[in-house]
Amino acid sequence: MRILFVHQNFPGQFPHLSAALAARGHEVVALSDVENKRKSPVLTYHYKSPEKERLKGLGSTNADVVARGAMVAGACSQLKERTGFVPDVIFGHNGWGEMLFLREIWPDARILNYAEFVYRSRGLDSDFDREFQQTDLNTRMATVTRASHILQSMLDADAAIAPTEWQASTFPPELRRKITVVHDGVDTDQVCPNPEARLDLPGTGITLKPGDEVLSFVNRNLEPYRGYHIFMRALPEVMKARPEAQVVILGGDGQSYGRPPGTGKTWKQTLLDEVAGRIDPTRLHFLGRVPRAQFLALMQVTRVHAYLSYPFVLSWSMIEAMSAGALVVGSATPPVTEVIDDGRNGRLVDFFDVAGWSRALIRALEDAGPDNALRHAARETVLERYDLRRHCLPRLIAFVESHEPHGL
Repeated sequence: MRILFVHQNFPGQFPHLSAALAARGHEVVALSDVENKRKSPVLTYHYKSPEKERLKGLGSTNADVVARGAMVAGACSQLKERTGFVPDVIFGHNGWGEMLFLREIWPDARILNYAEFVYRSRGLDSDFDREFQQTDLNTRMATVTRASHILQSMLDADAAIAPTEWQASTFPPELRRKITVVHDGVDTDQVCPNPEARLDLPGTGITLKPGDEVLSFVNRNLEPYRGYHIFMRALPEVMKARPEAQVVILGGDGQSYGRPPGTGKTWKQTLLDEVAGRIDPTRLHFLGRVPRAQFLALMQVTRVHAYLSYPFVLSWSMIEAMSAGALVVGSATPPVTEVIDDGRNGRLVDFFDVAGWSRALIRALEDAGPDNALRHAARETVLERYDLRRHCLPRLIAFVESHEPHGL
């Protein structure tokens, strides 16, 4: 079977799946943005990045995604003409417009979507945090425009995958029927407890190891969508009550979701300024974005991992923290509550309850020794439901192979 993966940041969600399908004898190729420098497990072609800021106002999102879709369509047309490649199955992420026009190039291909999330103007992420989010008509209309290309892609798709039940539920019922829920999976053989793990904190002379009192927090970028503001506001009481605790924060200074702060500074600095004078800066360590090995070491040495999110896409880092044996204190928001059962395999706290977060983190740092039952239960949850090799990858392979076009 000939399989084409489409993802602007390939391999994205598909590194293990694309490699596994190729190993099973399928002809697997990928198409990605020319600016993407990530290492690919399969032959990868590239399309030219669309121009930015093509249009202002409500139509800007549609203009951007249509432009990207057109670039992808043009690259696919050239691929077809120059190499004769005709895919039996096309599998791509529907979030950026890349899937919009593929039916026009290969009308007989089976089209599969990675259906991560669909935006709504009410009841999900866009109106969750009134401190930083506007809910006026213009803002709601802008949210609607962010969903239109995703819904269009789903209309054209033969089937789709979503990583969690809740994320699948964000799609309208008539489209939800197309979606199979299978998580991307965690390599639990690699992401596992390791008593020999060590993490050096640059410039401090401190080396952290399992058993140390470590509190971790991880975002791709430090911003409110992932609760950075709540975590930072909870820290003064935590650091006061736990004078030996080392707090390690990973994440960039950029913007992944939502709006930038109105201070002219990054979210990192804005919230750091807010709590200045009430925390011990010698025990607060910002490492920025780090290599995979360094992230894994942090998950293996941390005693408590704080994870917060608006009702939005679930981060891989939360499940990986559980797989590494950390005690996760998470926000009581979907899809976190789909994974963490309060008091059984982790702790849950109301997203906005800053005092509650302080109390929960203090308690967790007190109790979360190496034999803590919640940590063992957290890893068992991942082994039973999210293990890559034993559960998720076989189901993902079966999903793709089951959509082989008739007659092959």
